[in-house]
Amino acid sequence: MTLTDTNTIDSYHRDGYVVVRSLFSPAEIQTLASHFTQIAAGPPIENHWAPMREDSDPLRRYPRIVQPHRFDPLSKQMLLDPRVMDIVAAIFDDNPLAVQSMYYFKPPGAKGQALHQDDFYLHTKPSPCLAAWTAVDPSLPENGGLYVVPLTHDHDVVCPDMANPDESFTTHYVAPPQGSEALPLRLNPGDTLFFNGCVIHGSKPNTTDNLWRRSFICHYVPASTEKLAVWFQPVIDRDGRNHQLGIADDGGPCGREFPAFFSDADVRTKPKA
Repeated sequence: MTLTDTNTIDSYHRDGYVVVRSLFSPAEIQTLASHFTQIAAGPPIENHWAPMREDSDPLRRYPRIVQPHRFDPLSKQMLLDPRVMDIVAAIFDDNPLAVQSMYYFKPPGAKGQALHQDDFYLHTKPSPCLAAWTAVDPSLPENGGLYVVPLTHDHDVVCPDMANPDESFTTHYVAPPQGSEALPLRLNPGDTLFFNGCVIHGSKPNTTDNLWRRSFICHYVPASTEKLAVWFQPVIDRDGRNHQLGIADDGGPCGREFPAFFSDADVRTKPKA
């Protein structure tokens, strides 16, 4: 069975997501984890990594590192890994373009991220983006592992409600459709979850005393994409060449008062009609 066999692709298109087990080897994951531990021990990196080392909040001491591929060769290598790009290309039936990378630490005691849709932030047009979420540690419900709402890939991107600040480090929450529920996923290190940018997903707090839930997350769009939020540009093809797409500046489902991309601290949310 190949990584791009029809079962993998059919599962993605049926459910909106698919888990590919052991896409990365234990040695590759250990190299990645050690590398980001070294980065975290170093100085802040402007626009990418701004830890507050004395803060009592675990996610302020270890915030996510955003767009590391823009300064770090290993992150760019992971973003453009042929195994990932081949799966993404088969799902899109189009050449993939890479638009984002992130490394999450999620220490014990860290808040989760309320249910949301990725395309609310990327504003991809005309078709949704795709995420590739690779587990660096075991990802379990108790340490803040991912939840997904199956069959929401065909739903529109909606304007979110306010999230519970006691449980989520972000401010946005998208409720599952009536009759649906968020299901927990269990991922082992090296497993990669591929999911559609409209799929509702999120995580709960890490309630353990000693289990981290580190992950490496990438986003992709098909080459036929016409517009994308400005913060994610330029995009990169599988050969590492930069490309500029049209700028999506309409604010998405919440209207023009929403910028194409805004920080987690931004609380300008508009209730759903």
